[in-house]
Amino acid sequence: MKEKKKFRLFDAVLMAVVVILVVESAAPAAAIGSSQFFWWGILLILFFLPYGLISAELGTTYTGDGGIYDWVKMAFGRRWGARVAWFYWINFPIWMASLAVLFTEVMTQIFGLEVGAPVLILFQLVFIWSVTLISCYPVSDSKWILNLAAFAKVAIMVCLGVLGIYHAITKGMANDFSGKALLPTFDLNSLSFISVILFNFLGFEVVTTLASDMENPKKQIPQAIIYGGILIAFFYLFAAFGMGAAVPADQLSTSGGLIDSFILLVGGINPFVIIIGLLFMYTLAANLISWALGVNYVAFYAAKNHDMPKVFAKENPKNEMPIGASVMNGIVASVLVVAAPFIPNENIFWAFFALNVVALLVSYIMMFPAFLKLRKIDPDKERPFKVPGGSVLLKIIAYVPLTLLVITLFFSIVPLSSKEYAEKIPILIGTIAATIIGEICIRLGDKEYAKETDKKIQDKGSLEHENN
Repeated sequence: MKEKKKFRLFDAVLMAVVVILVVESAAPAAAIGSSQFFWWGILLILFFLPYGLISAELGTTYTGDGGIYDWVKMAFGRRWGARVAWFYWINFPIWMASLAVLFTEVMTQIFGLEVGAPVLILFQLVFIWSVTLISCYPVSDSKWILNLAAFAKVAIMVCLGVLGIYHAITKGMANDFSGKALLPTFDLNSLSFISVILFNFLGFEVVTTLASDMENPKKQIPQAIIYGGILIAFFYLFAAFGMGAAVPADQLSTSGGLIDSFILLVGGINPFVIIIGLLFMYTLAANLISWALGVNYVAFYAAKNHDMPKVFAKENPKNEMPIGASVMNGIVASVLVVAAPFIPNENIFWAFFALNVVALLVSYIMMFPAFLKLRKIDPDKERPFKVPGGSVLLKIIAYVPLTLLVITLFFSIVPLSSKEYAEKIPILIGTIAATIIGEICIRLGDKEYAKETDKKIQDKGSLEHENN
C-alpha cells in the first residue's frame, strides 16, 4: 500500500498565507499611514505569535468539528460556546455584504460604468447568491479555487509593490516614509484601523488541522506560524508601500484605494488595470467560497447541539452540506445590501467591513482565557503541540493578545469625537443589534436543549420502568 504523502513545512506555510491573506483589507490597513509599519511589527510579535501558538495547541489537542466553539464550550460552558459560534457565523454574511458592495465598486471603477443604486443592488444580489449557491456544494472546498485565488492575491500585491518602488525611484513618494513618520501618532483615526491588522492575522487555526499529516508537527507548526506570519506581513506591507507611493494616506479610500493606486501608478485605466481589477473581483468571491465551508460547519455543529437556531442544522441529504447556514448567509447579506442606501455612512463598504471585523474579533476573545482554563481543568490530555513556558509566561501569552483585542474593539466601535459619529455610530448600533439577536437565539437554544434533556430523562425512566 502506498504511504500517504506527508504535509511539508512549505505546504503549511503556503496554506497559512493563502487562508489568511485577504487583499481587500490592504487598503484599510494602508489608510493608517506610514506608522502602519510600526503596528505590523509590534502586532506580529505581541498578537500573531502568541495567538498562533495558542491556536496550534488547541487545534492539535481538541480536533472536533467545532473549533473555537468547542474550545470555549469545554472551558466555560454552553452559553459562552454559543456566543462564540454566533459571532463567528454572523461575521460571515456581513463580510459577504461588504464584498458584494466592493465587487460592484471595482466593476464600475475599472469599466467606467455609471449605474443607479437599483442596478448596483441587483449586481450585489447576484454576487451574494452565486457565492451562496456554490457554497451549498462540495466544490466550495476545491483546491483549484484556493490555488487560483492564491495566485491572484500574490500577483496583485507583488505588482502593486513593484510599481510602488518604480514610482518612488522615478517620481518620488506621495507619503513621508522617513524615520519619524514611521512612529505611531496614536490619533483616533489610526487606532480605529488597527483592528484591520488584527483581522489580517486571524485564521491560523485552520493550519493546525494538518498536524496529523505532518512529519514533525511539534517542530513544523511553530515554524509555520513564524514563517507564515512574516510572509503575510511582507505581502501586506509590500502592497501598502505601493499604495503609499501613489496616494497620500489621508486621501486613500478604504474601498477603492487599491485600484486607485494602480490607476495612479500606471497613468490611467488600461488593459493591465482591468486584468488586475478582474483578478481582485475573483479573489473577493474566492475568499468567501473558501471560508464558507468552515464557517457553515461551525454554525451547523452548534445548531446540532442547540446552541444556534434550528435552521442552521439543516443539511442536504445528498451531499451532507450545511445548506441551512448557507441560505441564512445569503438572506442576511441580501437584507444588508438592500438596506445599505438607508445607512448614514458614505463608505458603505467600510461600514459593513468594519462591522464584520468587529464580529470576528469578538468571537476570538474567549479563546485566550479558554486556553488557560483547559490547561487547568484538563492537564492530562495529550497535547501533540504544547505552548512552552511556566504559568506566568502562559498568562502573558494569553492576556497580552486578549488585551489588544479589547482595546482595538473599543477604538473601532466607540466614537470619541464628533468627527467619528457618522462613521462609528452605525458600527456601534450594528454591534449592539448583533449581540441582542445572538442572546435571543441563545435563549431559544436553551429551551430546545432543556426539552431534549427532559425527553432523554423521560425516555430513560420509561425504559427502566419497562425493564423492572
